[in-house]
Amino acid sequence: MGTDPQTSCIFKQRSSIPEVEKFHVTLNMEKEEKKLVNKGEEDEMEIYGYNLCRWKLVLVAVGVLCTGGFLLLLLYWMPAWRVKATCKRTTLKDCEVVLLRTTDEFRIWFCAKVRIVLSLGTSPLQSPASPQDKVSNGHSIHVFENLAEENKNGPQKYLPIRYFSHHSVKYFWNDAVQSFDVIKGLDDSVSCSSIHADHSTGLTKVVHDYRKLFYGVNEIAVKVPSIFKLLIKEVLNPFYIFQLFSVILWITDEYYYYALAIVVMSVISIISSLYTIRKQYVILHDMVAAHSIVRVSVSRANQEREEILSTDLVPGDIMLIPSNGTIMPCDAVLVSGTCIVNESLLTGESVPVTKTSLPNPAEDPKATGDEVYSPETHKRHTLFCGTTVIQTRFYSGELVKAAVVRTGFSTSKGQLIRSILYPKPTDFKLYKDAYMFLLSLVVVAGIGFIYTVVNSILNKVEVHIIIIESLDIITITVPPALPAAMTAGIVYAQRRLKKIGIFCISPQRINICGQLNLVCFDKTGTLTEDGLDLWGIQRVENARFLLPEERACSEGLVKSPFVACMATCHSLTKIEGVLSGDPLDLKMFEAIGWILEEATEEETALHNRIMPTVVRPPKQLLPESKPATDQDMELFELPTTYEIGIVRQFPFSSALQRMCVIARVLGEKKMDAYVKGAPEVIASLCKQETVPVDFESVLEEYTKQGFRVIALAHRKVESKFTWHKIQNINRDAIESNMGFLGLIIMQNKLKQETPAVLKDLHKASIRTVMVTGDNMLTAISVARDCGMILPQDKVIIAEALPPRDGQTARINWHYADTLPKRTNSSPAIKSEDIPIKLVQDSLEDLQMTKYHFAMNGKSFAVIQEHFQDLVPKLVLHGTVFARMAPDQKTQLVEALQNVDYYVGMCGDGANDCGALKRAHGGISLSELEASVASPFTSRTPSISCVPNLIREGRAALITSFCVFKFMALYSIIQYFSVTLLYSILSNLGDFQFLFIDLAIILVVVFTMSLNPAWKELVAQRPPSGLISGPLLCSVLSQMVICIAFQAMGFVWVKQQPWYESWTPDSDACNLSSATDTNSSSHGNQTLHDEHNIKNYENTTVFFISSFQYLIVAIVFSKGKPFRQPCYKNLLFVFSVIFLYIFISVIMLHPTEVIDSSLELVCVPYQWRVTLVVIIIINSVVSILVENVFLDMILWKVVFSRDKQGDCRLATPQPPQEAADRWAACFLMPLFSCRKKTPQAKYMHLAQELLVDPEWPPKPRTTTEAKAPTQENGSRHIITVT
Repeated sequence: MGTDPQTSCIFKQRSSIPEVEKFHVTLNMEKEEKKLVNKGEEDEMEIYGYNLCRWKLVLVAVGVLCTGGFLLLLLYWMPAWRVKATCKRTTLKDCEVVLLRTTDEFRIWFCAKVRIVLSLGTSPLQSPASPQDKVSNGHSIHVFENLAEENKNGPQKYLPIRYFSHHSVKYFWNDAVQSFDVIKGLDDSVSCSSIHADHSTGLTKVVHDYRKLFYGVNEIAVKVPSIFKLLIKEVLNPFYIFQLFSVILWITDEYYYYALAIVVMSVISIISSLYTIRKQYVILHDMVAAHSIVRVSVSRANQEREEILSTDLVPGDIMLIPSNGTIMPCDAVLVSGTCIVNESLLTGESVPVTKTSLPNPAEDPKATGDEVYSPETHKRHTLFCGTTVIQTRFYSGELVKAAVVRTGFSTSKGQLIRSILYPKPTDFKLYKDAYMFLLSLVVVAGIGFIYTVVNSILNKVEVHIIIIESLDIITITVPPALPAAMTAGIVYAQRRLKKIGIFCISPQRINICGQLNLVCFDKTGTLTEDGLDLWGIQRVENARFLLPEERACSEGLVKSPFVACMATCHSLTKIEGVLSGDPLDLKMFEAIGWILEEATEEETALHNRIMPTVVRPPKQLLPESKPATDQDMELFELPTTYEIGIVRQFPFSSALQRMCVIARVLGEKKMDAYVKGAPEVIASLCKQETVPVDFESVLEEYTKQGFRVIALAHRKVESKFTWHKIQNINRDAIESNMGFLGLIIMQNKLKQETPAVLKDLHKASIRTVMVTGDNMLTAISVARDCGMILPQDKVIIAEALPPRDGQTARINWHYADTLPKRTNSSPAIKSEDIPIKLVQDSLEDLQMTKYHFAMNGKSFAVIQEHFQDLVPKLVLHGTVFARMAPDQKTQLVEALQNVDYYVGMCGDGANDCGALKRAHGGISLSELEASVASPFTSRTPSISCVPNLIREGRAALITSFCVFKFMALYSIIQYFSVTLLYSILSNLGDFQFLFIDLAIILVVVFTMSLNPAWKELVAQRPPSGLISGPLLCSVLSQMVICIAFQAMGFVWVKQQPWYESWTPDSDACNLSSATDTNSSSHGNQTLHDEHNIKNYENTTVFFISSFQYLIVAIVFSKGKPFRQPCYKNLLFVFSVIFLYIFISVIMLHPTEVIDSSLELVCVPYQWRVTLVVIIIINSVVSILVENVFLDMILWKVVFSRDKQGDCRLATPQPPQEAADRWAACFLMPLFSCRKKTPQAKYMHLAQELLVDPEWPPKPRTTTEAKAPTQENGSRHIITVT
């Protein structure tokens, strides 16, 4: 009702617009067509505005009625067609419906309805005010007045705010950009000082309710769809619709039995699918809902405390963190107090992290500037949704407060759940080709349809029979059982994976895993053991390194600054009496055997300040205990033992790469400062005279051997710094003029199975890449140790620097020197075992690639932003990616996919979730959060599951090809049989169809899929799609053979001297058996053959085609190199043998019961023998063509090379070495195919780079980004002297 006056007004205004203005309006609308939402982000989409059109709706309704509802189904499958068919285009400002299209390679369409909400303002972060103050646009005021006239809720006036929802995110209309936009919380363009000044006092009830109108309920709602809704969605799948059409047609044609069989199979398939989908929803719902709704305390603007449900939180609310901890229901930034948080949801490591309050630039006189708050940049001060606050620390009387910055699906956890609920589709050539193949079958069916109609009309067949038979030819050509047949192999592979401890929640991904040619591995917990072990320490005295020591807990060192630094410089805390914290800190503290004691809450409240944590050695380590003589202690009384109190702690900063503590040996006047961190950073903070001259060489020796090295430093704090001054001092004032103490050497051991698994992958020509959050040099060393990088290979470190001080971004190229390995370590893979190359698919006659790129997360980010044209080249040779953030891991996977790699990802943490989901085949080694996002989860936490998954994937993929080829041949054989019989106005009988479809096809399909995977990975890779040379040649050659022998039998039977047009009185068998003839004649006389089923042509075609189904089943059931030989598939072997015997018996020794059931006629014994000869010759020809001609030639030339265009020969396998050598000699003249440009981008790029003299970059050179004035793509290469 409220929109009618507005609409009429708009129409009046439009009618008065001059023609020129109308033209401008049209132009504006055309411009609006190119509007984008989420611009520059991963989910960027084009957006178009539409309004409902009544006359189009009427036309669509008529079309739906005329097509029997099929048009409605078509519009359901095609959202873009649905909107364009029922709506007219308009501007976004006035639209009722929006049409969205992703800008990625998939170009997927979505539609959403625009809704209106009434509000007191247009921006949630502004205080609600009177609309007269807000609205200056005449059109807006006009709309407001019209709405106000009809609004009877009182004198308060509201503004209409337009929005739509898509993928659990609301997009509101933004007048400033004239488009829809996502409303951000406090994480967008809000400064740190503003959070303290404007957002730290809490919200009034009015402002809270106003904001909730925009942000909605703070809940990550994963609704479990009802079974009915899931059923409707599943049943409306095009395949099931076609099956429904086929079943109706068969019932009309009285073909009940097979229709029933298809219905039963479809029902089983639908139930199985519904169970799997609903189970995934329930698991995800339970994971999210476990702690999604809790009661929280918030502080209002009037300082009052209020208890509300977490679902009512909005950005700007001040949440009070309870002292006993909680699970965070939102993203919030600490504005006061300290928290200890378990962030396993985000990092994958159950390590408590200390979160401190956000620094206030207004209170820090030395602050360089007021920076914009960002949850990622200020993660040390941000409590993320889903993480667990274990306990809080605070000053007495001051509460631990956090300002809510993001709620619902905008939070870090919400974004993770959205990536699981709405994953980016994975492109796989098999499924594209399957649809193309079906389309070609539809074309063949169309030809058969036309032929049947024309032939029937010429022979004056009744209309209803013409309709049924012509439609029947379509169901014969496009088999309705195809989806069930294709699913069988995947289901069997899923069962086999389950037996070896790999669980799958996305069965379709199993096939894709068969194509993986690159696998990314996380390092810690995946390639290496979870924890670090203390290998030893190397102290410094008088600026010289002492010999390495294994133990740091000796009596002589107990009071040394080195051990004091190990005892105090950490972030460990006691949680319920158990020491918790960073694994490195734990190992370091456990190595010295000291004891840590923390003050209780009562002690803290008593002293009105945070009491220091105290550490002390065990009594047995102390040489003697002397009572403390100094009673003028500033902190508190001490017992007569050696203890150190930690007075102030500066937590570890990844940006600074160090942490610092200020401590005091109880009983001494002066305090001590201890620093621990990256050796290079610590050395730069020390007095030069305290750092050994051989510091760099010693450090490099350790890092090259894969050790994690931590440096320690110490200084005495001047006595002028009191306890109060220390609490407010800047860390820069402390972290200078330090004395270098020495090095702690930690060891991260490889998992026992890691080298062997990587060796198997390399032998199978599968690239391996390391993606880790660890230090780069450590990662490079681990890559060498496990065989990912061979000893003689060069490693090029790409150090990218962002633009700074007017300079453009640049990349500095460094060559990492290969130092001698330690004596107890040897390369996991010997160089003579594997070709020395990074790109395993490079051509053997060209130069081998012997270099790898390594870079950290910061460099990767700079390269992605400023050197986009170098990204494909770097990922083509990139092997080590260190210090990578979770989103960067996902970006790397996408970058590899962009150059046509089939990427696998193996990780163990929630920080790998995005990459696990985005990869073609993601496998989680953890059964926690990561397993929900990952298609595969391994119960065994080792990478040995990766080759197993690829082997099963290859077996499932080849099985899918076999089944598809078999079903295609089944369709063509039956199609040709029916077409031949239609030419004489005959057909196959109902029981003949039933015998072929049920007894032969279904039995064969469901048993031929049972072949297990081959026992090892081979270098050969299966084709990625059906449209490939070998597969097409295989299908076409068998098609020609089957058609030829079937046609030969059909024609030859007519040439026989006994042949005549069959009638019930025909007696062709009397030459061999009078008994058979009499009984047959008697049977034929008593039955009327209405459909002309009984004739010699039918019987001949039926027997030949029945054997042909079995022949192609055997021909297509290949084993090596991807599956076990078919003779090991006992069920398939028994089924085929039984069917061969049964068909041979009914052909050579006919019986009245079977003949009458199958509507067969008796033929002379000589013709039966002739049929046996035809079938034997058919079998021999089919087997020779497939296994000799195609395998010996096409397999070696095409199938053994990368299907994306690599013409190299496969790595010879010992059992096939002789055959391969023969094939190689035979095919030498065909090597010219290597000049063919590969289809895959990575192969094409590899060929280009192999002959590029400027690649790889020379050592000690710099690549500069293009300047704004330069032409696109120009770069400078500068040699640094």
